[in-house]
Amino acid sequence: MTIDIQYVKMSNSESMNAIVTEKLEKLAHKYDWLIRAEVFFKLENDKKGMGKICEIQLSAPGPRIFAKSEDNDFEKAAIETIHDLERQLAKRKSSFNQH
Repeated sequence: MTIDIQYVKMSNSESMNAIVTEKLEKLAHKYDWLIRAEVFFKLENDKKGMGKICEIQLSAPGPRIFAKSEDNDFEKAAIETIHDLERQLAKRKSSFNQH
């Protein structure tokens, strides 16, 4: 699986790259039919302090899978987004097995 990580309105973070890459590679190992992951980290002004956004879009057979989380920390947002993707991937895998 190809992983493309982009940062919007902020500088690159090697630690976030490592965390997200490691977790997405685990998903790719579990779901070998994943083709590509596009990750976006965005920093927005938010008075509540929740302006750190992680969006991940996965390319796989069928419609693309997308998840987005917003938190006060990029690492928390990324982990929450990946958990959402895992739920969607499990659902997609169960639909593959039925046919």
